[in-house]
Amino acid sequence: MVNPNLKAPDGPPSDVEGIKDRSNYLRGTLEEVMQDRISAGIPDDDNRLMKHHGSYLQDDRDLRNERQKQKLEPAYQFMLRLRLPGGVATPEQWLVVDDLAEKYGNGTLKLTTRQTFQMHGILKWNMKKTIQAIHSTMLDTIAACGDVNRNVMCISNPDQSEIHSEVYELAKMLSNDLLPRTRAYHEIWLDEEKVAGSPEVDEEVEPMYGPLYLPRKFKIGIAVPPSNDIDVFSQDLGFIAIVENGKLAGFNVAIGGGMGFSHGDKATYPQLSKVIGFVTPDKIYEVAEKVITIQRDYGNRSVRKNARFKYTVDRLGLETVMVELENRLGWKLDEARGFKFDTNGDRYGWVKGVRGKWHFTMFIEGGRVADFEGYKLKTALREIAKVHKGDFRLTANQNLIIGSVSTKDKAKIEALINEYGLTDGSRYSALRRGSMACVALPTCGLAMAEAERYLPVLVDKIEEIVDEAGLRNEEITIRMTGCPNGCARHALGEIGFIGKAVGKYNMYLGAAFDGSRLSKMYRENIGEEEILNELRAILPRYARERQDGEHFGDFVVRAGIIEATTDGTNFHD
Repeated sequence: MVNPNLKAPDGPPSDVEGIKDRSNYLRGTLEEVMQDRISAGIPDDDNRLMKHHGSYLQDDRDLRNERQKQKLEPAYQFMLRLRLPGGVATPEQWLVVDDLAEKYGNGTLKLTTRQTFQMHGILKWNMKKTIQAIHSTMLDTIAACGDVNRNVMCISNPDQSEIHSEVYELAKMLSNDLLPRTRAYHEIWLDEEKVAGSPEVDEEVEPMYGPLYLPRKFKIGIAVPPSNDIDVFSQDLGFIAIVENGKLAGFNVAIGGGMGFSHGDKATYPQLSKVIGFVTPDKIYEVAEKVITIQRDYGNRSVRKNARFKYTVDRLGLETVMVELENRLGWKLDEARGFKFDTNGDRYGWVKGVRGKWHFTMFIEGGRVADFEGYKLKTALREIAKVHKGDFRLTANQNLIIGSVSTKDKAKIEALINEYGLTDGSRYSALRRGSMACVALPTCGLAMAEAERYLPVLVDKIEEIVDEAGLRNEEITIRMTGCPNGCARHALGEIGFIGKAVGKYNMYLGAAFDGSRLSKMYRENIGEEEILNELRAILPRYARERQDGEHFGDFVVRAGIIEATTDGTNFHD
């Protein structure tokens, strides 16, 4: 029930609200336009709806000018994102996705920062075949994008394998139970027969979301201290596992995180979630559902830039949202329990977990699974999937775990790892292993600058500085995005770069290594030469002046190089 003392911001609904309202629960005219062979694209209204089905229409921006000269429409293609709670896939699923990327995509897979697969380059007339093939493996793309709860994340750290299976099952439960209830996806892509319904039935199509769904996307993640590998404070709703006497006692609940903002608009900012209490494992679905309904009822449906849950929490006030949550639950959260994070990276190489199973975490730069010159990564993983009897786990840092390998099968997997030269990252600097980039150009329509294609080149040059300073094995997180939307969680990088224009970036410093503090802008609109000059001054100083165990983000704050961001609301100060 809506609280009459609280309200959403005033203002006319945004155009997207109108699109959702007219869409008949996310159907729109998608079925018709996807059959239209005249254009490889689709109308903008349907593209807005397409996100809820797990896809975006894009075009290859490398070809845009040339096609314009030839008076051709842009090189339209679709990005398709899977829903893969906790990032776990079977070898059989891996093989199907790998094959689809070859058959219908651009031949590569992108492992995302939300622990799932993206395929790029799919043409309109191949979309239905691709989605149906994905469905045949018991996977789907429902709600991988759009104004709904998206892929639910959880720990992948194999050092914590004794708790992974329990937390993973909870992530799956949340992902499934928080799905939209509309049958639009099944009708459009899977040829489910339409069921005629009365208006009364239609009113119940979305018992939680309602006909307008959420004001913006919503993200949930589950972390297990001491590893914050999912950056739990970046989530709209985070659950922090409390393990006592080797058992999962429950979760601290954190609300109101989110990474995106807009250049030049101080009313937008990244934000970290705040811990509001503790619940037992059997209560997390109820908490998630009620938090989502608060955002549904009070989120900003007028200005989409201010529509994320973090702005709802900051506008209403944390205490007000806590009271509203407890009113909707009908019970109070317990007092939050103590916890400590000490890392947000991945644990590389072989680790032996519970029940005698082995896990191999490998470094995949930029999350791009492809065959490169001298490094047949995609082929290697295909060959491993053919003989692997365990699972694959996509990490929140765009890396991959070949998981649940029996002692009997370990030699076989290890032989393939060695044959193809797959790496646990030990040949690289710790800086490179701690790097992360979004896709950006050429396919992302929002990108202002390169990210995935450029960050490895920039790291090559920064490594020279790191090596000279004796910091090759010092873990420093470095993140780059082509725009401020935050797909690589840029504001949590100890060194962060956000694209401003072609070849130009805003440079950020000062985030906490454990993901508990945001960065702040250090230099605006600078290119490679200026970036390297700044780091030539700062990194050697860090090597000389750091305290025992002091991380780079903490050092630059203590040394006065950058002021600490104590809350997202002072990110721009």
